[in-house]
Amino acid sequence: MLTRSAPRWRKPADVPLEIVILWVAALGAAITGVLLVPISQGVLSYYEDGLYGLVLFVFALQAVLLGVTPFGDVRRSPTLIAAGTVIAAAGIVNCFVPDLLGEAPRLLLVVCFGLGGATQLLCLFLGGRFRLWWRGSRELRRLALACVVVYSLAVLVALILLLRQAVAVAAVAVAAVAVTVLTYGVALFVLAGQLWAVDRAFPQQAQARAGDAGGLVTDHTLMLLTGIFLVLLGVLLVPVNLGVLPFSGSAQLGLLMVIFAVEMLASGSTPVGVFPRTWLMIVVGLVFAALGIVSTVIPYVLVPTLTVLIGLLNIVGGVLTLVRNVAPLFTKRDEESPTAPRPPVLIRLFMAQLAMGLLSIAFGAAMLLPGLIPGLVLGLVLAANGGVLLYMLHLLLVVDRQRDASAAPA
Repeated sequence: MLTRSAPRWRKPADVPLEIVILWVAALGAAITGVLLVPISQGVLSYYEDGLYGLVLFVFALQAVLLGVTPFGDVRRSPTLIAAGTVIAAAGIVNCFVPDLLGEAPRLLLVVCFGLGGATQLLCLFLGGRFRLWWRGSRELRRLALACVVVYSLAVLVALILLLRQAVAVAAVAVAAVAVTVLTYGVALFVLAGQLWAVDRAFPQQAQARAGDAGGLVTDHTLMLLTGIFLVLLGVLLVPVNLGVLPFSGSAQLGLLMVIFAVEMLASGSTPVGVFPRTWLMIVVGLVFAALGIVSTVIPYVLVPTLTVLIGLLNIVGGVLTLVRNVAPLFTKRDEESPTAPRPPVLIRLFMAQLAMGLLSIAFGAAMLLPGLIPGLVLGLVLAANGGVLLYMLHLLLVVDRQRDASAAPA
């Protein structure tokens, strides 16, 4: 009997995490390049701090998830993860509160793009990698060329950031900037494709590089960044509601969508549960990323749509979390030993998951029904949501250590 193979969109997507993050960065650059033309003509408004904060957040993602920095690849360590977390926090704050950090984010990006791109370019040639790759296979030669283009364009982007005021007053210069940023995005897509081709051509090296990550695993790192996002959002909402600070709700929704997108692309994790990492999930993740990028850069335009979408996702995810944790209480816990005590850490994890479900429902309801929860209280709810998520991360690390200790030979 013949069986039909599953359609491509339902097949597992074995895409390396490095490629996923590059896709998000490339999508951000390409969308920004396209939007700069109507922005320069006054057709669309522009939130510069949102763009800078988003780029800083993507740089931080590469550092904490992959050990990839603007100046080269390093082994992930607690120090690198801490530094990347600080940069991610700076990007989050810069998205949320306009002008709070002044010129610091722009100057930091100048260093990352300019000095980082120039350093990578010099290391590529002076370190001998370009010559080695050029003498190698077709995939390595294409990778060498893609790296040269990306690093050179990064230096050009840094120059644009330095000359921001001069560029803003010239229509021709704005068009040149749009083309440069769009080209940089396309170059990042090409670089991602060549890296993936090299990984397929040399799977042993790809596995060795992935196995040398060190530090937190991907899911735990994303939990850390999401928890920090929610804590910072909740804390900042207090002075915002008191009228002390301005606030960009559009960038808040956009950055949250980007976080959702990275979780989907990296592991198939969504606000309503974990699904197989198929090509359909990859496409949905890229759509989420695109919506988040637009909302971060262009204020207000997607706020109504994203408010409803994120509100519904949080409510459904919270309800499913409660169902998954409460339902087992009404079933036989352990057929062999129904009275066996649960380890204390699992009890605390169970309670944290229940709290997370309730807080997610409260947050989603507040988004769908403005005024249901006062602004100051909503800030506390979000901060508590982030705090519980960080506490869950701590408990999961404790469970992992206990499992490793029990599995170790005596």
